[in-house]
Amino acid sequence: MDFSGANALITGGAGFIGANLARHLVNAGANVTIVDSLIPEYGGNLANLEDIQHKIFLNVADVRDPHAMNHLIKGQDYLFNLAGQTSHMDSMSDPFTDLEINAKSQLSILESCRLHNPSVKIVYAGTRQIYGRPDYLPVDECHPIRPVDINGIHKVAGEWYHLLYNNVYGLRSAVLRLTNTYGPCMRIKDARQTFVGIWIRLILENKPFEVWGGDQLRDFTYVDDCVEAMLLAASNSNADGHVYNLGGDEVVKLRELADMLLAANGRGEYVLREFPAERKKIDIGDYYSSDVVIRNELGWRPHTSLSEGLKKTLDYYSGRIEKYV
Repeated sequence: MDFSGANALITGGAGFIGANLARHLVNAGANVTIVDSLIPEYGGNLANLEDIQHKIFLNVADVRDPHAMNHLIKGQDYLFNLAGQTSHMDSMSDPFTDLEINAKSQLSILESCRLHNPSVKIVYAGTRQIYGRPDYLPVDECHPIRPVDINGIHKVAGEWYHLLYNNVYGLRSAVLRLTNTYGPCMRIKDARQTFVGIWIRLILENKPFEVWGGDQLRDFTYVDDCVEAMLLAASNSNADGHVYNLGGDEVVKLRELADMLLAANGRGEYVLREFPAERKKIDIGDYYSSDVVIRNELGWRPHTSLSEGLKKTLDYYSGRIEKYV
């Protein structure tokens, strides 16, 4: 896809998906501006941008600051709205911060767009977490929305703000409901972003990691495939006002994923544990997505197999793990 000369703003652009997206946009010829608070708990890491730091514009600011967003949105052709608080447990212990980041700030960002750049095209990073515990598998976009935690509720609000501004104000917005995204630049020092991250850290440190339960089914999207979906949604007007699930190339049990990770690393070990009681309350059980709609409407499909993606991820952190822990 050609974004030559286009101006693109990425919120949360120093984070996992944002940094990979920035790299692809730079390679596609775009002028890329990143806004990221770099608050340690939320995933932004300058190490993610080392290879493109001289090819982007970085603004250290918080999306909760409307003055910053009013300024940054001007002149942008695309807004990739990725900033968010991703920890489900944090949302339960500190619901008001989650509300500010995942709901209130999303409304504020959209108001900045409406008032200062109503022609911008927006791609919003939603989450499969909003579905809650599935009634059926695979989960399609028609499945009831039934979040099991505060984070999910606020992500629903953020998603629907974008759809409403599309439908009422003509502020072109597309929503992608991401499943478990993994790959280079993901947060690995803890499990705030994804459990796969802490697995990777421990296996690279030659320590055993814990697999809770082990029989839960999941699908996983490699970050390059996720980025491709975002670029397709940005460049295709048919995506305006639409919601799309992303999926992966295969469905696996968590212990199968653990075995694949050990195989990709060539060594390591894990321990099966009972699901912690405090986590069990907000666990969604088995989940995997139906991504038929985005395949049919935008021509997207995942290209990276799970085994290949795990190997690429491990290779990325070898020799640079100290920048991520």
